[in-house]
Amino acid sequence: MIDRYQTPEMQALWSEARKYQTWAEVEILTLEAWESLGQVPPKTAQRLRDALHQKPIDAAFAKRVDEIEAETRHDIVAFTRALTEWTDDAEVARWLHLGLTSTDVVDTAQNVLLSEALGLLEQELAQVQEALKRLAIRYKHLPAVGRTHGVHAEPTSFGLRFLSFYAALLRDGERLRKAREGIRVAMISGSVGNYAHVEPAVEAWVAQKLGFQLEPVSTQVVPRDRHAELMSALAILGSNLERIAVELRHLQRTEVLETQEPFSYKQTGSSSMPHKKNPVALENISGLARLLRSNLQAELENVALWHERDISHSSVERVILPDSTTLAHYMLRRLKRVLEGLVVHEPQIARNLGLTRGLVYSQRVLGLLIAAGMDRSTAYEVVQRNALKSWEAGLEFQALLEADPACTVKGEVLAQAFNPAYFLRHTDEIYARFGL
Repeated sequence: MIDRYQTPEMQALWSEARKYQTWAEVEILTLEAWESLGQVPPKTAQRLRDALHQKPIDAAFAKRVDEIEAETRHDIVAFTRALTEWTDDAEVARWLHLGLTSTDVVDTAQNVLLSEALGLLEQELAQVQEALKRLAIRYKHLPAVGRTHGVHAEPTSFGLRFLSFYAALLRDGERLRKAREGIRVAMISGSVGNYAHVEPAVEAWVAQKLGFQLEPVSTQVVPRDRHAELMSALAILGSNLERIAVELRHLQRTEVLETQEPFSYKQTGSSSMPHKKNPVALENISGLARLLRSNLQAELENVALWHERDISHSSVERVILPDSTTLAHYMLRRLKRVLEGLVVHEPQIARNLGLTRGLVYSQRVLGLLIAAGMDRSTAYEVVQRNALKSWEAGLEFQALLEADPACTVKGEVLAQAFNPAYFLRHTDEIYARFGL
């Protein structure tokens, strides 16, 4: 991931040194398992652990792996050779990687890192959920115009749109948790997944130590539908973040101006127009959501591999797994800052609600006419005729209805139709579904 969209936590998690540390941990746990079976001398695993405690894997170790890989053209071979050099212990070198194939280490370790990455995302998502919940509560009873097809429709609660976003991100949280559960599997099953050179008990030991489940049936790899599920959860999360971003971008348009993303001191909106305040953070989120969706397609292509395994998925995942988790983390963090600093222009919200001179109350008028005894077709014609006249002549809808002899509802009864409180009367019930 380019530095612009990095977060410190993900950068550390997906570093080469951290990857090799995790590979080493899988190797150590495997040695422990072999020791428990009496196949490896006691304390071999501890000797490796102690050596790495004295001389931790770092950037210099990663550089040495690169040097060896330039010759071997194989990353695990380079890693194991570098590890034996690094620890300088002939007994450890003798038993290291016993019975394993490369992917036993790579896939199990990668799942460890993916689980941690999803944990970071869950933490960040919870903060965005809280920011949305606060906005939903704060503006729960603020009447605002609702829009369908981008056109004014009827009054609604301004806070209800934030509650809708909150509900969507709660579902995202469930998807991330499910994807995390699905990826928390260990696979130590050998070259074609049949345990020919490694005992199933070894896999069970490693899984138990990691707090993982066993991969019930593997080939030489963990089946990639697990990774596709994870990437799907990230893509849907990105789309929901974009949904929020698109709504707030629309609300920041000059003609609407109900909200604005925060604009910091000394920030500039344009190199040529000093007056500009643009929703750049929200536009950034919309753009990055496209990457998450496109990366899902790449992972779906990884599900179908040749026979017990090919490596067509490997090159793809080296890019999309770190990048997608990092992008999602960055997007959540950036949206949190927008939501926490969101500027809401309540007077403009009120002005926009009245912009159509009462037309947004047309369905309420229709209902009152029907309740007063008029058939629906006739009532619809009366309301629509006056609504169109209001549009064309720029006149108040309520006044036109009062002047129309065909409108059988007048005065205080008609005025009831133009009270936005009617449209918000079930808001408390909706909020109560979320314990709010």
